[in-house]
Amino acid sequence: MAASYSIESPYYLSSASKLTYNGKSFSGYRGILKETPASERPREKLLAHGPEALSTRELAILLLITGTSKESVVEMTERIVKAYGEKSIFEERDPAKLSEDLGIPIAKACQIVAVGEIGRRTFDKSKTASPTIKSAKDVYEYLADMRNLPKEHLRALYLNVHGRILKDQVLSIGTVDSHMITPRDVFNPAIDLMAVAVILAHNHPGGELAPSEADVKMTEQLVQAGKILGIPILDHVIIAKDGFTSIKANY
Repeated sequence: MAASYSIESPYYLSSASKLTYNGKSFSGYRGILKETPASERPREKLLAHGPEALSTRELAILLLITGTSKESVVEMTERIVKAYGEKSIFEERDPAKLSEDLGIPIAKACQIVAVGEIGRRTFDKSKTASPTIKSAKDVYEYLADMRNLPKEHLRALYLNVHGRILKDQVLSIGTVDSHMITPRDVFNPAIDLMAVAVILAHNHPGGELAPSEADVKMTEQLVQAGKILGIPILDHVIIAKDGFTSIKANY
């Protein structure tokens, strides 16, 4: 006799449907979004086509399972992936920061951080696995997920002597401000990683490529700090939906 189960969640509708896999029918499975065809539901897609067929959002839906009293798991997933970026959401190592930045329960933040850590531990860290950054265009292409973010994100790429990325870290979300971003925020990870250089990048959601006075001031301060520490800032790239530019500074 097939085992049955049910999940109580705002993500699932009250009307039950059946899930069949390997000839077995699982009762108590609740339909995901009435208007979504069965073949497009995350769990069915995973069983039928494997994890490669699922988007990051769909994988995150399966990871988080439930939403909160304020939003369904679908709404939560759409919001956090859109706000944090598909690439950087699983790079964050601090659940408390993730919870505060995104306004999600700490338990959900812990789940996301745990999955990111599993991925890092099992990832093949061969030399070819890490991309090489040689120009601002490489930065723009590598950080393509930043082009459509609704808020400004400041990211740091920490490089080894060959220009390969050792770590890609979100430094802040919100308006880039020299009063909020300190040299400690930027260079402590570089020292821990024994990185030889840093590249900064942030997005302009409005599409403007020209740097603000605050952008230039912060860049100049960090460039000077890098020279003192012997860890140069190679570039600070502004990313917009349709292009990119480098902030002019005495690199």
